[in-house]
Amino acid sequence: MPPATTPEPTSPRLLVLRALGLGDLLAAVPALRALRRAHPGHEIVLAAPAELEPVAAATGTVDRLLPASAPGRAVPPSLDWSGPPPDIAVDLHGNGPPSHRLLTDLRPLKLLAFAHPDMPEIAGPPWYAEEHERERWCRLLRAYGIEADPGDVRLPRPRTASPAPGAVVLHPGAGSPARCWPVERYAAVATALRARGLRVVVTGGADEGDLVARLAKRAGLPDTDVFGGGLPFGRLAALVADAHCVISGDTGVAHLAVAHATRSVTLFGPVAPSRWGPPDSPRHRALWYGPEGDPHGRHPDPALLRITPQDVLRAVDELPGIRHP
Repeated sequence: MPPATTPEPTSPRLLVLRALGLGDLLAAVPALRALRRAHPGHEIVLAAPAELEPVAAATGTVDRLLPASAPGRAVPPSLDWSGPPPDIAVDLHGNGPPSHRLLTDLRPLKLLAFAHPDMPEIAGPPWYAEEHERERWCRLLRAYGIEADPGDVRLPRPRTASPAPGAVVLHPGAGSPARCWPVERYAAVATALRARGLRVVVTGGADEGDLVARLAKRAGLPDTDVFGGGLPFGRLAALVADAHCVISGDTGVAHLAVAHATRSVTLFGPVAPSRWGPPDSPRHRALWYGPEGDPHGRHPDPALLRITPQDVLRAVDELPGIRHP
């Protein structure tokens, strides 16, 4: 009989729940970096949509992605977790109780989460609804003794070449109609910038082909400057990283511009930039007139509609280092 073998030691595992979109994941990078520094010997598993795997890899903080998603911003019904319970579970998804219970069902040895009156067994810090998203998750970790810097947002430069280096990137889509500035206004901005001699390209997600096509047609853009249908993340990151500037609503591409320190103008409404806006930097301009409205509305929010093409062009002109051909 061969000698018995000793089982290979396994690393402790840390599970992070953030089953949301691109912008949500990028807003959580400071917290993920803090967890990586605090637990260098743990395998960090991120529960997030499968399509965000290259984004998670680009952060340099995650060892493995566990596919998990639900419609809208809902909590996934279950997690396909295998093996022993997580040594640590971290709820970066919400303030509970559904997201808390999804993790407590796995019986982690330790859970890091915000307090909720329906779950008195969790002695976490209080949740503040008006808090900025990056600061919120860093404050959660600090409450558990983990230092976290909400300004730690940068991603490494993409290795992929940009398909349109030096272009102005327009991204008209967003997660809900309430955050979508009208196409005809984007077209007016595109026309004005092209008249200055700047190259303008338009991007859109996998389900935004019609939106991108309408904008391209109104602005008279050539096919070479239209990137609809969802660019692979590597090409999108390269496009944004090498862009002259990025103009978009409050959506994932705006966070990607921040991650690569690319000049940006972000159009806010119905949610204020005090909760989702870029860091305080002359490279990023946040346009906002208020008041706040319904982020899930079926039509562009009135606050967003108060922003004019002239406002956007003025904000572009105020960016440092902008070209005026």
